[in-house]
Amino acid sequence: MRNTPGAPVWQRNYYEHIIRTDRALNATRRYIADNPRRWHLDSKNIHRIGDDPLAREIWDMLRQHDDQHGSGHAP
Repeated sequence: MRNTPGAPVWQRNYYEHIIRTDRALNATRRYIADNPRRWHLDSKNIHRIGDDPLAREIWDMLRQHDDQHGSGHAP
């Protein structure tokens, strides 16, 4: 399908996050929907023009919830 036999399928350092609340679900939906428009701020873009405050806000909110309720991360 990708014409890259033997190449990994999964993204390196990928982890899952359990979405437990409506707030987290809506924040994740917003992050996904807005992501292409924020490419100029993406840390993986070598031409980025600055930090992405929306990504930081969302990830901080999810991590805060994990700290309060146990980790939702699966390495």
